[in-house]
Amino acid sequence: MNIYQTLVPTVVLAILAGAVAGAWLYRRRTYRRTASMHTLIELADRLEGDLKSCRSGLQQAHAVMSLNPDLPAASEQEAHHAVDAGLRSLLQQRIWIRDKAAGASQAQLDDAVSAMTEMRAQLAPLLQALSQAQHALDDAMREHIQRGP
Repeated sequence: MNIYQTLVPTVVLAILAGAVAGAWLYRRRTYRRTASMHTLIELADRLEGDLKSCRSGLQQAHAVMSLNPDLPAASEQEAHHAVDAGLRSLLQQRIWIRDKAAGASQAQLDDAVSAMTEMRAQLAPLLQALSQAQHALDDAMREHIQRGP
């Protein structure tokens, strides 16, 4: 048997297997980047919604508190500055996504996703506390109205 008859099919199979493996790795990498970009944009949208919900809740709470002189005054300016700082930070993240994410490494995308997930996790208990405070404030206002002037 001729050596070329066994060597040629073996080399062709090896080249074909390498091409298939390369295509699979490329597709996997592309899918992971696409999924990371999608997650990053989705997290940015959710974080923006959380911050706007927080702003709305604070405005509502301060409006109710300004009607009742018996309730202690809270620092409305500090709360608004904190929410505005969060929205500015989010804007910087969105600009990074727009300008840099396409050329970013997978590790950089993963870091951005982790940072945004952590920001939402830090904001969640504050939103919960704001919701509870809003309910308590609503109850206090109902009591005040029922007692009359």
